[in-house]
Amino acid sequence: MITVEFKQDSQLVGLMTADPKEFKTGSKGYYTMGKITIGEKRYQVQVQMVEIGSKPKTEGEK
Repeated sequence: MITVEFKQDSQLVGLMTADPKEFKTGSKGYYTMGKITIGEKRYQVQVQMVEIGSKPKTEGEK
């Protein structure tokens, strides 16, 4: 699990946790989605981190 902080002018305005995920492509990484409030406004947030080179090679790519 990875903790993601959202800051505005160095002040913490949101906090989310991203869980490990294996994407449909076979790549590995972390993903989360949710909503945070900054001031009077609400935002829908998605965080996707993909490990570079984690997608399995196909037979033709070796």
